[in-house]
Amino acid sequence: MGIIRTCLLPVLLLAGCVAVTAQSREEEKGMLIRGPYLQAASSKGITVRWRTATAARSRVHLGTTPGKWEKEVNDSAVVTEHIVSLDGLQPHTKYYYSIETFTGVLQGDSSNYFYTLPEAGKEGVYRIGAFGDCGNNSVNQRNVKQSVLNYLGNNYMDAWILLGDNAYNSGTDAEYQSNFFNVYKNDLLKQVPVFPCPGNHDYNDRDFPNAIEYAQRTHQVSYYQNFTMPVKGESGGVPSNTQAFYSFNIGNIHFLSLDSYGKEEQQYRLYDTAGPQVQWVKKDLEANRNRQWVIAYWHHPPYTMGSHNSDQEQELIKIRENFIRILERYGVDMVLCGHSHDYERTRLIQGHYGKEETFSAAQHNLSNSSGLYDGSENSCPYVKDSSNHGTVYVLSGSAGKLGGTQQSFPHAAMQYANATEGGASLLEVRGNRLDLKWICADGVIRDHFTLMKDVNRQQVITAKKGSNVTLTASYEGSYEWSEGKQAGRSITVKVRAGKSQYTVQDKESCLKDTFTVIAAK
Repeated sequence: MGIIRTCLLPVLLLAGCVAVTAQSREEEKGMLIRGPYLQAASSKGITVRWRTATAARSRVHLGTTPGKWEKEVNDSAVVTEHIVSLDGLQPHTKYYYSIETFTGVLQGDSSNYFYTLPEAGKEGVYRIGAFGDCGNNSVNQRNVKQSVLNYLGNNYMDAWILLGDNAYNSGTDAEYQSNFFNVYKNDLLKQVPVFPCPGNHDYNDRDFPNAIEYAQRTHQVSYYQNFTMPVKGESGGVPSNTQAFYSFNIGNIHFLSLDSYGKEEQQYRLYDTAGPQVQWVKKDLEANRNRQWVIAYWHHPPYTMGSHNSDQEQELIKIRENFIRILERYGVDMVLCGHSHDYERTRLIQGHYGKEETFSAAQHNLSNSSGLYDGSENSCPYVKDSSNHGTVYVLSGSAGKLGGTQQSFPHAAMQYANATEGGASLLEVRGNRLDLKWICADGVIRDHFTLMKDVNRQQVITAKKGSNVTLTASYEGSYEWSEGKQAGRSITVKVRAGKSQYTVQDKESCLKDTFTVIAAK
């Protein structure tokens, strides 16, 4: 049973026949047991995966209108693990799709859709979710997911990233099915591409002998079998040629997904700076110096006093001592981690590689602001200029697992910390403005901050007397112009004789641009 086409006469003259997807025998018999889920997205393509109870061939139909298919991709291999790559697509475009065998439709209605990623470097409004330690099949996990969906409303989330420990307790395939795929299958997985990284529980797969040590060396665990990563640079960045770590672009944002628990060449960890992963990180960051935003994420945090202690655990200590200084040197804007089952967030900081007791606000904070940018006292956004100094470290590890603190909680480096509420983080990027919001299981946003780049500009403009010039604020926010105009981000002024000066500032008095307009002689 496949697609039944029916013609509705009142609509026929305007739109022609409507394609209606019939329920297939396969769906009735429960043949589809996992998916569909979206992987390795780019501005030109995406990979669709699903699993069937019995082996079958794979077919995907695709189109910009539900049920009106413009593209068909077939794979005649008889498999239960279906992996179909789609290419030749248009950037940042909404596509509907169906997944099928060669004899029937498994799933494919108006809720089966995705957007391709925007072109690399292109500014826009982008939303990316960050879920840490999510896969425990808890009420908290489901409430966090629903709160993120409620916040988004009709807005699309361009991607979501996983911060490790994606399936508890051991990362087995069965746990992935019950604690991850079954929880997210009806919404996030089939509509939003996911870019994962592994945690220590993902390397604890008891289906394999000598579980952890064997898995770290070989990567033979369900995590690597269940996900498809853009390892050949197809989503941007330098090809890594390994599923353990990779990079990708979403418009003007460059992401690096790293592995903080596995071993490369059976010996090198993330904190081994001579190892393959760190050498690739350096190449990738060097090749992407011109990206407006650079964000790195992995599982083990350099700073935490939540359910884990960054002064005692060797992975955390060595990552802080050996690795993060490389990221800071390349101007990485944000680091996202999980592992501790709470939320912790620094200010814009730099240069702290020791234990908690050595953290000095005067020495390591590059801003004294809370970063909230909400009109409260001392809440201006964190600002980075062309020198590109400073990183905000965010631990968001309570999208499923929740709770546990050390005696000194919160860590001295933190601007905000919370170990009693579960939540996930949502990045919202508009040009040179980045906002992170921590959305809790009850729908409350309990922390947020704003980071901006290359604002507070002073510009000199020379133009012919009597001509019109347009002045545009360097930032995204509110605008109070010296001309008394409150209209928006840009105003048009007539060039006067000599020199004229104009200013624009936000209502919070945090940002101010100055324009000097000179009449050409």
